[in-house]
Amino acid sequence: MKRILLVLLLVMQAFCAHSQGGPQIYNMNFDHWSKSSGAWNLYEKGAPQQEMIWDTANHGLSLLGINGTLPEYKHVAVPGKGKAAAKIVSKKVLWEFVAGNLYTGRFGRIVNFAGAELHFGIPFHGRPKSLSGYVHYIPKTVDYARAPYQYKKGHLDEGMIEVILTDWDKPYDIVTNYEKFIDGATDPHVIGRAVLYLNRDTGGYLHFDIPFVYRSDAIPKYVVVIVASSRYGAFFTGANGSTVYVDEFQFNY
Repeated sequence: MKRILLVLLLVMQAFCAHSQGGPQIYNMNFDHWSKSSGAWNLYEKGAPQQEMIWDTANHGLSLLGINGTLPEYKHVAVPGKGKAAAKIVSKKVLWEFVAGNLYTGRFGRIVNFAGAELHFGIPFHGRPKSLSGYVHYIPKTVDYARAPYQYKKGHLDEGMIEVILTDWDKPYDIVTNYEKFIDGATDPHVIGRAVLYLNRDTGGYLHFDIPFVYRSDAIPKYVVVIVASSRYGAFFTGANGSTVYVDEFQFNY
């Protein structure tokens, strides 16, 4: 009888370990950083290609001696040796407003000195139940706005954390000044989505757990994780100085 109970216990433990497990993304805790050609990167120096999966607007901004996304070593959600968070800041740069951001994918190139070519998404085949982590948002009053968001001017800025799981066969390519962005709420290629809109000063780090809403039983092929200090920054709308700190992201299964 004891042997049977022991076997059942081991089977239950194995089942629970499997059910709780699933793929994660490299550097979801935002601990690993390096700097090259003036730009901060979310991977260590000499990292292999498979670890170069996060990118930012830094490659363009660093040409002007600016970084919108930086490592934060003091204000972290989980302290300890080697721990870091990501600090993301919206900025007015020359004649344009640039929202601070980080995303899974790759920065391509500057286009016509007014936009950028971006390649969104990395291969991913999990179906997580939620994304959890820590966020500290410090919004400012919107002082730059373009159509159709002029009504945002004078109001408090908003930030965003969004994850979309898709059936793409390759990254999604955009040029920002053409404004043909992914609409995670309506795009037919989106299998599942988790989103958190930030609309107030959180006063420090808050723990979040955002559930995924799935539209089909399909297995995803790509994932895009986006964090923005100004939700409408892609439309050149937001507040100079709005800042979001993020730390210790994790997919839960």
